[in-house]
Formats: sequence, structure tokens, C-alpha cells
Amino acid sequence: MHLGPSELILNKDGSIYHLNLLPEDISDTVILVGDPGRVDRVSRHFETLEVSKQKREFITHTGRYKGKRMTVLSTGIGTDNIDIVLNEIDALANIDLKNRKEHKDKKIINFIRIGTSGTIQDDIPVDSFLLSELALGFDSVVYYYSGMAGRQPEMESALLKHLHWDSNKSRPYVVKGDETLVQHFRGEGVVQGFTGSNVGFYGPQGRFLRLQPAEAGLFDKLSSFSYQGRRLTNFEMETSALYGLSALLGHRAISLNAIIANRATIAFSGDPGRTVDRLIQWTLEKLVQL
Repeated sequence: MHLGPSELILNKDGSIYHLNLLPEDISDTVILVGDPGRVDRVSRHFETLEVSKQKREFITHTGRYKGKRMTVLSTGIGTDNIDIVLNEIDALANIDLKNRKEHKDKKIINFIRIGTSGTIQDDIPVDSFLLSELALGFDSVVYYYSGMAGRQPEMESALLKHLHWDSNKSRPYVVKGDETLVQHFRGEGVVQGFTGSNVGFYGPQGRFLRLQPAEAGLFDKLSSFSYQGRRLTNFEMETSALYGLSALLGHRAISLNAIIANRATIAFSGDPGRTVDRLIQWTLEKLVQL
């Protein structure tokens, strides 16, 4: 199938539209960070820097850490940006941009998200690391695509029943992280997580400043949900779409979270930057072994 100019949008130099990247600019190991300022905090560890590009909030550095070629890219906040980033990186890997047709042999990208998050369970300590084995999506991104790869329909049904979900809201979905990456990044002291990805930071995550909640007790309902021993552990804003789209596209993805807040105990990290930097260093060392 030939992809027309309005669908596969390219810049004048032939680079993909939003990310401003060419196929040779990316590695098959892509570290995703939300904050553009965090790109340099990752790439400062590289021995060499081959690519440094920016367009809008999307900053990309590609280089080598202990000989392993890696790309680190900022996504900005939200699952809508994840939709852009995942589709455009997949296009760089698996579409011939000149003739606008898919490659016959598909390349698999390893996506590793390094993010910050707040836990909703009082026994998960601030400044710990959390690996998202599962993600709960309150966005609707995956519903625009065909397929159920990675989805957990029985858990979804149990959640809807537990929450008495309002049908006027987007139907939540549950999707697994890549099992190979989950196994690789498991380790002593790393919390095994079930991560909720919300469509906003305030009301959707149960924070209310001047506006009042439409549904009282939603935060308590979410924190009390359990399915076969799995409880919801934390909130952030990207992992569900990362897992859902990666599974549909045939890539691998894992989300690693620096827990900088505990919503149950109302605690916040005394030095969140240090916790993020520790997670970056730990992740890079694990990637060298992958």
C-alpha cells in the first residue's frame, strides 16, 4: 500500500514530520522520557553523541553507552504524544520513506520509558523504583486501532464492575508490558507495578484544587481495586498507550518509574532529581546487558 503525502507526512529534508528524524538517526533501543530537559540527563552518560535534533517538545539524542547504541527522546506529556512518537518511530523503522511502502522485513524496537510517578499505596516508599508490568489506560488511544494484542479483557471487566464505571467516560483498558523486558528489568528492591495512565494530572488523578469532583470516592475505588492479587500501584500519563501501541505494532516496551510522591501518605520526595538520576544510571546499566 502506497502512503500518500497527507498520511505519511515528511519534512522538506525527508525527515518524519513531528520528530524531524531520518531512519539512520535512531537506534533499535529507544529510551523515552517525558521532560525534554531529561534527555540531556540521560545522554550526558554517553561516550559519543551522534545525533542531536529538536522539533517542538521532541528532543532526540543518539549515541553510545559502553559501546551500545541508544536513542533517548522526549515525548512531552500525555498519551496523545505517545501516539505521535510510537507511530513515527515505527515509520522510521518499518516504512521506506522514499517510496512510501512498508518494508517486507519488520524491525523490532525496544522502548524503555524512564518516568516519574506517584504511588497510591501507602506501603510503596517514595524514592523507590517501580516497573510497570501492567498498565491501565483511561485514554481511548488504542480504540482507534484494530486488534487486542497485549490486552487483558477479564481484568478490564473486573475493574469496570468494581468502579461502577460511568458509560459517558472512555472505557478503561488493561495491557501488559513486554514479558522479555519485564523479566530483564526485574530485580531486588524494584516494585512490581500495575500503573494507571490518566488523561490529566488534576481531576483525572483525583486532585482537586478549586473544581469539585464529579464522582466522589473515585481515588479510593481505584486504590482498593485488586484482581488475582494485583492491585493498582501508581498514576502517570503515558504507559498505557506505550504498551498498547507497542503490542499492536510488534515492538517491545517497558515503563520504569521513579516514585517521587505517595498520594496515600501525602508525601513528596525531598530530592526527586536525585531519584530520577539514580533510575537513569540503573536503567543504562541494565540496557548494556540486554
